[in-house]
Amino acid sequence: MKYFYDLHIHSDLSPCGNDDMTPNNIVNMSYIKGLNIISVTDHNTTENLPSVSEVCEKMGITSVPGIEVTTKEEVHVLCYFKALNDAMLFGRVIYDSLPDIKNIPSIFGRQNIYNSQDEVTGTLDKLLISASRYSLKEINRMSEEYRGIMIPAHINKKSNGILEILGFMPTDLNIKVVEIFQKEKMDEDLIKNYMVLKNSDAHILTDISEAENSIELDNAEKIYDYLNIFY
Repeated sequence: MKYFYDLHIHSDLSPCGNDDMTPNNIVNMSYIKGLNIISVTDHNTTENLPSVSEVCEKMGITSVPGIEVTTKEEVHVLCYFKALNDAMLFGRVIYDSLPDIKNIPSIFGRQNIYNSQDEVTGTLDKLLISASRYSLKEINRMSEEYRGIMIPAHINKKSNGILEILGFMPTDLNIKVVEIFQKEKMDEDLIKNYMVLKNSDAHILTDISEAENSIELDNAEKIYDYLNIFY
């Protein structure tokens, strides 16, 4: 069966996320657009995942717990987990590793935590778009320790893409899956040995993917097998 997905969406918790990127707005827009599987992957935090998961369950959409981590090399990677609790624990380790640079909402944007009714229940003080203290290799290892997988994000982007920053794909990380930004072209020769996800990297509601990128699965829960998360 064909399942439509978007596994790279930012909520209002990411300072670069639009103010209307609340859990209900994200999930309802995904529903309207015909998506079956989504992942909210905020910068260096997972604190909005519980509310997103709750709203997704009500709407019949599968929510993959995720996060977009900035490594100390300034490479963006997506980490996905099967269990929400594993994602939450991993996210707090990442947040704790960020430098003590305070967010200035008037400059960088708000960093709001929401409940499942879209009520603001808190904010995060550290600037979430900072780099963590962990290297690419360390994040790869840590994601496995927390029963997840690391996937290089938007490798066809010049900003924070692994190919732009390192100039190559490290062979010692055993990377099986990569993400490309769906609005930019990609040299097919560079990705022929990888499974490829095409995502929106949406920061505003209208940028969430239409029902255009799909995966053939027996059922939605098989997304974890597809992503090589076998825990």
